[in-house]
Amino acid sequence: MKQLLGKVPVGVSNRHIHLNKEDLAVLFGPDYQLTPVKDLSQTGQYAADEQVTLVTRKNAIQNVRVLGPLRGKTQVEISRTDAFILGLRPPVRDSGSLDGSESITIVGPRGSICLIEGVIIALRHIHMSPSDAADFGVEDKSVVSVKTEGERSVVFNNVLVRVRDDFVLELHIDTDEANAAGLNNGDIVEVYR
Repeated sequence: MKQLLGKVPVGVSNRHIHLNKEDLAVLFGPDYQLTPVKDLSQTGQYAADEQVTLVTRKNAIQNVRVLGPLRGKTQVEISRTDAFILGLRPPVRDSGSLDGSESITIVGPRGSICLIEGVIIALRHIHMSPSDAADFGVEDKSVVSVKTEGERSVVFNNVLVRVRDDFVLELHIDTDEANAAGLNNGDIVEVYR
């Protein structure tokens, strides 16, 4: 770590699924619409009331939250701990980078699908608007380090920066990473080059 670029709030991401229109119809029924129950920090993103079950030959995880809005491809994001429970070895990837990722069966109230690929462990990343990126002196796809404070202080290296007009400044980590560092939603961490 050489240069402090600034500070960002933390967002802890639990296991969840993003569905495409076709898979939503199979799992919940034709012409089904997601029911938003809570807005998320990123513009236009929300937690839906709908939940599914993830099933493998080894195990199952119930009550996995669907996030909206719908996407072009169905994607399941789990932690390494979830992967152990399910007996999977998903790659650590940026959201949407699904080629060659793990398969899984997804069960909804009206049907099930076998997702051939689409299970990943999300690469830790920071969402930034273009003005945030300018303030931090980074650009889309830059890689930075993040330092936490407290009795379980850690340094996260290889943190991807994602820049888009509608992004709200926030570090996204999964529950395993948050637990290891003793972090909660809204905690503030330092970003370094």
